[in-house]
This record gives sequence, structure tokens and C-alpha cells, in this order.
Amino acid sequence: MNTPPKPGRATQQLEARHHVSGLNSRFNGDQLEFADYVLLNRKMIAEVRPDLTSVNQEKIIEGNAPFELKPTGNYSKGRAKPYQRGVLLTHGLTDSPYFMRPLGHFFQDNGFRVMAVLLPGHGTQPGDLLDVRWQEWAKSVAYGADKLAAEVDELYLAGFSAGGVLSVYQALRDKRVRGLFLFSPAFKISPKAAWAHLHRPFSWLFPAAKWVGIMPDRDIYKYESFPKNAASQMHALTQEINEQEVLHKLNLPVFTAASTDDTTADTIATLNFMIRIPHPSSKLVLYTTDEGQHALGFPEEKLELVNSVMPEQRILSASHTSIMLPPDDEHYGAAGGYSNCTHYYPDEMEKYSACINHPDQVLQGEITPQNLAAGTLRRLMFNPYFAGLKRSMQQFIEKL
Repeated sequence: MNTPPKPGRATQQLEARHHVSGLNSRFNGDQLEFADYVLLNRKMIAEVRPDLTSVNQEKIIEGNAPFELKPTGNYSKGRAKPYQRGVLLTHGLTDSPYFMRPLGHFFQDNGFRVMAVLLPGHGTQPGDLLDVRWQEWAKSVAYGADKLAAEVDELYLAGFSAGGVLSVYQALRDKRVRGLFLFSPAFKISPKAAWAHLHRPFSWLFPAAKWVGIMPDRDIYKYESFPKNAASQMHALTQEINEQEVLHKLNLPVFTAASTDDTTADTIATLNFMIRIPHPSSKLVLYTTDEGQHALGFPEEKLELVNSVMPEQRILSASHTSIMLPPDDEHYGAAGGYSNCTHYYPDEMEKYSACINHPDQVLQGEITPQNLAAGTLRRLMFNPYFAGLKRSMQQFIEKL
């Protein structure tokens, strides 16, 4: 999930990508086998994406499409099913399944059957988020859970940001779920999102009013432009989760990784959620710049603190977007081809240009006021401690 740009920054002209394609606002899986669902979405992406060329077509389709992986090595077979364990991966708001690939390979190497869904409105063009509803996202997760449960004895869910919240929503309704893996879960976002729907009475006359920010959309694996409806739907989803949690208590092993400097999701809400989970095997990995976080009220035996400051790499803190991708990721990694600099667009174009064109000379971290005041900053998109995160997850899995 991206941090929405500041209101009033929608100054760029609307283009074709800012309109609804008509092919990607509803869940399209129905009764399809998962392999057919993957093929259907690959075809849809190829048909809708306005930025496909002969050079990048396969790369874009592969990164944005849902995917599946079978476990490698000596994995455990199920009692009456092909596999003992399986995990469903769900990406975040404005993102794509590309963000779940490294986790997918981690779970594959640890004996899990893996499936990753594409949330409706994603993977094609930002305009497809204009009329999507969060219930369609929930349908895709429920579909993935059904398909995976048919092949595994033990069903687990893993999600990033909005995908983490959708995973919890499914777990609250699905007794088959045996555990959760949450990464920067967005249990609470900006209160302003509650008012995002108020554009509707007049946006038919001023289409740009449907957008929080109209961006260049340079990234091929996530949207930079951000429609108000996406914020509104995310707010509605978080409200639904709050109501459901009152009715249904979770007592599952939950592994969560988050940053105290997160400017997209409220870290305190994540902490409170974890405090309400009584399962003894639950674990919280918290990336922080504050060594005094021991006093958070969370049991120390379930808490792992990671110092997110790395001066030698010009990293000031972890970010919402940095938890689940490794440093060697070819697109978002330390030497990757993409720099997240939309926080400067279009008000500070000199910094925007420096952030994009000289990424090795700028700072990295979350886009907090303190970090922005320190110098030109690109939002951190990878986890320097990704190897350590995998070790922590392996230890958690061993206790399942």
C-alpha cells in the first residue's frame, strides 16, 4: 500500500490509465481451477496494460499476475491431500503479487504449497481502482483459501498491508486457517480516508476530483496514482475488521513484522492487535530507531527488536514498504532500477529529479517529517535484514 499523496497535488492531466478498463473491478475467479485463474488474469493484464512493449511485456505480466509454487525438496505430504502445509499470499493496496514473490520462494523452500492472488483493481491500470469494492478483494482471498485448502491439511494466510488485513478478515470467518503471517498490516490508516467518498456528487463534472494524487506511474509493479475510492474502501475494510474482532476472537499463532516509523499504517494498532492474540507461539518482529521500545507492553519473549538505522547505507529507518523485499531485488533492491520518490511530486521537482536520477546519493527510509528534514530522501523499498527475517520466520514455523 502506498502512502496517499497530499490533497491538492492532483495537478497532472488524466490519461487513459486513469480510467476504468471495465475488465478488472470484480473478482473473476468464480469456479475456475487456480491454474486457469492465473491464465485468465495474465490474459487480462496483457489486454489492459497501456505500457506493454515487446521488451517488457513478459516481465510486467509475470510480476503482476497471480502465481503458484509447489514445495521443493523433502516436503511433508498430507494425510489425505497432496501437501501438509499451504500458504495463501495476498499483496497490498495499489501493489501486485510481485511483492509476494520472495516470501513465496521462502515458503516453497520450507515445504509449503504456495498460491498468490491478484486483488481486483490491481495489476492493470490505476483507474481500475475507481469503482472496486473491498468485498471483491475479500472474495479473491476466500477463493484462494478454498483452492488451497483442497490441496493441504494445514492452511496458512500471509499478507502485506491491506493483504494482511484481508488475511485476518478471512481467518475470522474460516476455521480452516491454522496461522497468519502479517507484514506491515494496515489495521488503521489515516482518519481522512473516511471522507474520501465525498467527491462523488461533483466528480462527474471534475474527474480529477476522484484522485488524491495523479502521478507519473513509473513503476511497473505498483500504482503511483492514488484514487480516493481506494482510500475509502480501505477505511471500510478496517472498520469491518474492528467489528468482526469484537464478535470473533482469534487464537491462532500469528507472525507479524512491522516498522515503528510506518507512515501508512498505524503501528500502535498493529501492536494492540498482537496483544489481543493469546497464542503462546505468536511473534512480533519490530523494526525501530528507538531502543526504548521495550516498554511497549508486549511480552518480551514474543518480541524481537531490530535496529533499522544503517548509516553506512544511508538508511535512516525502516518503512511501510521495506519489510518484505530483499536487498538484491532487481527492481526495488539496493541496486534496483526503481526509486520511490512520489512524495516530492509535483511540488518539489528538483528533489524529485535528484531522488530518481541519483538514488545512490540520497538518503533512504520512511517518509517521516524527521527523515525528510534530513535531506533528499527516497522511500526505502527493501529490507537490509531480510535474511534475519527469514530466520525468524523459520523459527516460528518450527513451533507450529
